[in-house]
Amino acid sequence: MPERPEEPEPHGPYEPYGPFGPYEYEADGTLAGTGPGAVAPTGTGGTMDLAAGEAATLRRPPSPEPGPGPEPGPKEPAKARHGRAKPRSLWSDAWHDLRRNPVFLASALVILFLLVISVSPSLIAPGDPLSCDLAHAQEGSTPGHPFGFDGQGCDVYTRTVYGTRVSIAVGVLATAGVALLGSVLGGLAGYFGGTGDAVLSRLTDVFFAIPVVLGGLVLLSVVTSDTIWPVVGFMVLLGWPQVSRIARGSVLTVGRQDYIQAARALGASHTRLLLRHIAPNAVAPVIVVATIALGTYIALEATLSYVGVGLRPPTVSWGIDISAASPYIRQAPHMLLWPAGALALTVLAFIMLGDAVRDALDPKLR
Repeated sequence: MPERPEEPEPHGPYEPYGPFGPYEYEADGTLAGTGPGAVAPTGTGGTMDLAAGEAATLRRPPSPEPGPGPEPGPKEPAKARHGRAKPRSLWSDAWHDLRRNPVFLASALVILFLLVISVSPSLIAPGDPLSCDLAHAQEGSTPGHPFGFDGQGCDVYTRTVYGTRVSIAVGVLATAGVALLGSVLGGLAGYFGGTGDAVLSRLTDVFFAIPVVLGGLVLLSVVTSDTIWPVVGFMVLLGWPQVSRIARGSVLTVGRQDYIQAARALGASHTRLLLRHIAPNAVAPVIVVATIALGTYIALEATLSYVGVGLRPPTVSWGIDISAASPYIRQAPHMLLWPAGALALTVLAFIMLGDAVRDALDPKLR
């Protein structure tokens, strides 16, 4: 039996072998000949250049053995995993934008204050707006009367505060009537079309041709009532065509959407289509126009009262006070400035509110 050849003696301590012999190490602990651009033996008497990446690979220490990972935590919610929030509707998205709009917040606070004092003006003005004393006529500011007195000796501050009630009431009632009448007529005309739509379009053109102030002079000059209803009726009569045209266009746009065609194909009635599908999606432009128009109607009431065909005494109105104070603008400017300033602030607040609502509801303006 042939003898087994003797195994070579190990080279001292354990030394790892490469494919062509044991590895040699530099003084810093790295493998010899593994730097960038190093030369390695090929085992056949030749050499081989090592690229920088290959040399770095040889210098890299061995990876640690994989150990047990951390304990699994609670399952992440779907919103965190996918990074998507629940989609919001048009109204929730608009409210999200309005709450962060300083213009909306400022105008809403002013309007809220005006609404409170219009409901209960005695909270900040305990006096009587019709209580006058000619001995104080055209006097300036005095203790207890910060705005002075008018030409009849009435307290300007009290009359300015009480004038808010009439102006806000006229503006809100006129806006509600215009929005309701114009939305119904315009929405029905845009939905059904045909002869009714053509007749309504020509009728709105006729009303657009009537000047507002001239129409008020003609129509209200024959009215003898001292209430606000003739003025409100006149504003509704001349204001509905604008809202009607906007509502008609909005209904025509919404009626072409795929979900409306699908609901119609499934057999939905006209009432269900209008009230359930079309109206909620077509009402946004009407709300914007109505909000801006409210301030316009307040200014229109003051204008008609100024020229003498709107509200009449003893009704307390900013327009009446401005008309009575205009001849004395040089002698007693405070009589005109305070009611005119209240009127300007109110109209500006509603217009700014309407602009903020328009920016929030119109996706094209974002």
